[in-house]
Amino acid sequence: MVVNQEVATFAGGCFWCMVEPFDKRPGIINVVSGYTGGTTENPTYEEVCSNTTGHVEAVKITYDPSIMTYEQLVETFWQQIDPTDAGGQFNDRGASYQTVIFYHNEKQKEIAEASKQKLADSGKFTKPIVTEIIPAKAFYPAEDEHQDYYKTHAFHYKMYKKGSGRADFIKNNWTKSSDKSKLKEQLTPIQYNVTQENGTERPFQNEYWNNEKDGIYVDIVSGEILFSSHDKFDAGCGWPSFTKPVDHYQVKENTDTTHGMIRTEVRSKEGDSHLGHVFNDGPKEQGGLRYCMNSAAMRFIPKEKMIQEGYEKYLYLFQ
Repeated sequence: MVVNQEVATFAGGCFWCMVEPFDKRPGIINVVSGYTGGTTENPTYEEVCSNTTGHVEAVKITYDPSIMTYEQLVETFWQQIDPTDAGGQFNDRGASYQTVIFYHNEKQKEIAEASKQKLADSGKFTKPIVTEIIPAKAFYPAEDEHQDYYKTHAFHYKMYKKGSGRADFIKNNWTKSSDKSKLKEQLTPIQYNVTQENGTERPFQNEYWNNEKDGIYVDIVSGEILFSSHDKFDAGCGWPSFTKPVDHYQVKENTDTTHGMIRTEVRSKEGDSHLGHVFNDGPKEQGGLRYCMNSAAMRFIPKEKMIQEGYEKYLYLFQ
């Protein structure tokens, strides 16, 4: 039972695309698609899309702030949108697709405004940041067919996110680029081969395949958290295997058709490091997935050194 709960509300264009980035993150209790900001009670999807009710499509997120902070949610929000577009988002035009942060208290307002100013000062975008920050209003859940759309209509969702221009915008504007010449100096040959050239290390001849210590595994390039020892299991394959990542938002999955196979590649979000592949032969009682990773793509941080290394906020994993 979760006692510590707070709510955050964001409008980022089509709400189909605003659920997935938050839904599987640690500390997220639920994400609901809906309508807010207008005057009509219980508006329908068609009414909102007609831009006559004053509502925008939005998501309401219930979360545990001791695990996922509001600052992290706001940062995730920015990375899903074009904050310089006042007329909608990508191919979706009109007032109902405008971007808005709806704050529920003064603390959220301060955090959102500071984050917006930081983004403006960063020079990342040449145009002004036009996303509004306004008080939360009545929120009306959308119709059932619009809830969890990325799950219930997975293929159409991916096609829509790509076709609308959102996926490419996120890739081009919110993915960090690494200086490969510097990485070649910083990483060992096997680390560089795995992370930058999609290589694979030898089974049973790598650093973490049989590591049983408590701790976390982070990207060797970016330092972003990837996996926890609590989700590690012996798959008998000779590589470190996990049932799930700590934060699904920190990894991305791509279709890999190399070597005459069709597999799902796993990469880190920030570092864009090749990590390994995910398969459907993991423990069924824990979801059935096996994230088969390369030790060379990760660095292990023992639980007792997590504070020293700056990962104190993830100690909840071991409570």
